[in-house]
Amino acid sequence: MPIYEYRCTSCGFQKEHLQKMSDAALTTCPSCGGDHYTRQISAAGFQLKGSGWYATDFKGGAAKSAPAAAGGNATPPCGGNCACHPS
Repeated sequence: MPIYEYRCTSCGFQKEHLQKMSDAALTTCPSCGGDHYTRQISAAGFQLKGSGWYATDFKGGAAKSAPAAAGGNATPPCGGNCACHPS
């Protein structure tokens, strides 16, 4: 079950609630009793662990590039005939 964050726009009270996805959104503030208790948008809280596809395929960071030619005049991947490398 997901955890939803709620905030009352009247009194500023905030709280997390564990609810089913099919449950109706809460509307009554448990602090002031007002009907301005709204669900907030928040980031998902999960973490990838273990040695699965994430660790082997994506966890390493930046892709490895080809070694530069001697003298430092390596040809860019685009071939040099583009808007970023005018000839």
